[in-house]
Amino acid sequence: MPGQAMQARERSATERGRVRAASTKRTAQLASRLVSVLLSTALCASVQAQSANPSAIVQPEGASTMAQNPGWHFQKQAVAAANPLATEAGYAMLAAGGSAVDAAIAVQMVLSLVEPQSSGLGGGAFLVHFDGKAVQAYDGRETAPAQAGPDLFLGPDGKPLAMKQAIVGGRAVGVPGALRMLAMAHAAHGKLPWAFLFAPAIRLARDGFVVSPRLATLLAAETALQKDPVAAGYFFDAQGRPWPAGHLLRNPELAAVLQRIATEGPDALMTGEVAQAMVNAVRQHPSNPGLLQLSDLAAYRPLLRQPLCTRYVVAPKTYRLCGMPPPSSGMLTIASILGTLDFTPAASLPLTAGQPSSDWLHLYAEASRLAFADRAAYVADPAFAEAPAGDWLSLVQPAYLQARAAAIAPQGQAMPQVQAGRPGAVPAPLGWAPMPAQTESGTSHISVLDRWGHALAMTTTIEDAFGARLMVNRGKGLAGGFLLNNQLTDFSFSPSGADGKPVANRVQPGKRPRSSMAPTLVFDADSGELQLSGGSPGGAFIIHFTAKTLYGVLRWGLSPQAAIDLPNFANLEGMTFLEKGGFAPSTTAAALRARGHQVIEMPLTSGLQVLAREPGGWAGGADGRREGVVLGD
Repeated sequence: MPGQAMQARERSATERGRVRAASTKRTAQLASRLVSVLLSTALCASVQAQSANPSAIVQPEGASTMAQNPGWHFQKQAVAAANPLATEAGYAMLAAGGSAVDAAIAVQMVLSLVEPQSSGLGGGAFLVHFDGKAVQAYDGRETAPAQAGPDLFLGPDGKPLAMKQAIVGGRAVGVPGALRMLAMAHAAHGKLPWAFLFAPAIRLARDGFVVSPRLATLLAAETALQKDPVAAGYFFDAQGRPWPAGHLLRNPELAAVLQRIATEGPDALMTGEVAQAMVNAVRQHPSNPGLLQLSDLAAYRPLLRQPLCTRYVVAPKTYRLCGMPPPSSGMLTIASILGTLDFTPAASLPLTAGQPSSDWLHLYAEASRLAFADRAAYVADPAFAEAPAGDWLSLVQPAYLQARAAAIAPQGQAMPQVQAGRPGAVPAPLGWAPMPAQTESGTSHISVLDRWGHALAMTTTIEDAFGARLMVNRGKGLAGGFLLNNQLTDFSFSPSGADGKPVANRVQPGKRPRSSMAPTLVFDADSGELQLSGGSPGGAFIIHFTAKTLYGVLRWGLSPQAAIDLPNFANLEGMTFLEKGGFAPSTTAAALRARGHQVIEMPLTSGLQVLAREPGGWAGGADGRREGVVLGD
């Protein structure tokens, strides 16, 4: 194996080299074992196929343990994912000659099993792919059912529902799109047979997997999942206690569904008995039924979009940042924040004692407020809301951002008020009402590089932790199943503003809700050479987690792991968040408060995964705030 050769070369190197060699040896052993198992499983599958509220901003997932990851180094291919079992499955595909897309599909199927709180068959995803020549943006975002309308989240009194009231049950379930999107990407870029990619997840679902500390922690804090009979019987024991870390958990229902998908393709999920089971779970919820129909599932189509790419100058280099266009707001808002900072003294401010200084955080928070104001006013599904000035890039043009940055006082106080700007030829007054602030949730992130230099960044979600708290089961006597998303809560609960103008991101039939997911690929703008793949879960915090890491790698020159390990920070709804315990005790928060910032210190549970080019090869980083690891050779 290539890893064994690398191990031999580095055996007498520095301690860093010894760590790298040990990691690579483990990778090779895992790959060898998994490929052997997968070949056997795939053969069996082939035989079977032939025979047959703003005041309470919370994060989507709670904090768990914090690990100190060493960072990883490799030469030609790697997978970074949020759970070791998922990473191993993806790497096994690369070792078997698979592509980046092949690996991502295997990773996603295992995540559906071992990280069910974050993503799965019942959710959606965005995937940004590079085939060595061109960048493509695959949109597997959920859609609103045909019967959904702008009043979906209004109560009998005409007022918006409380967030938790909207989430739990069938009301917020959107048409899941991840599987059809992955099938589209596989048709274009897959190298291994579709069925082969499902073998790790089928085996783990059938034979069992060990409940991880993070899953056990989140189950212990959960209060709504127990109300769903299927989920209660799967995640909890007979006394209603959540399964502890280390418990061997089997999901035979999911194994059976995955086997059907492996054999029949995505229609096995979106039509027939599995689709009917989804519709029944949604429409028959006893207290909060939804509107999903069989026709919604059958009609869903993923979209291949033009990626949104912007230039980012870190003299003497110029980078090209590529991500998803709307309905994702991720890349637009990140580009707006980074571009606005370029018209402030931010670039001249280094890290202080290994942390962003209060002066830099002040500038970042102000740039974020400007970017999020534009996001609230403009960004929505482009099939329903036209881009300002006819082009989404109008929101990140240098001249526009320079004008926006003029409102920031580098040595002064925080801006008292922030409003959306008017890029290009946007008329005054604005045609849309700004979307009221509300909680957003999600997700998991996967980054992959294959031996041909093809790469992807994919962020995948069922929205809130454990989604709508609905577990789909076909009723065949098998325990388990898969969870459904609550993705429609990413729409504005209020369909219009106080002035009666519609909110761009209001609910409409067939519409895709605005997202914060920010899967990102970075290139050298001059040579076109790939430099980085990365992204994070975290609801609206995704934008800040990803921006922090990009800034750390590209501007501060940090390794991926060091950039991930920087303390997290964010600004949402005018409030500045600092990761609890991450910054100098009291001094950073006090300095920001003195400038007029409202500061909240709390755990900020990112789940960043990053692969980045380094001299002589590649470096990988995985967020110790969750359970991610990187495997490569």
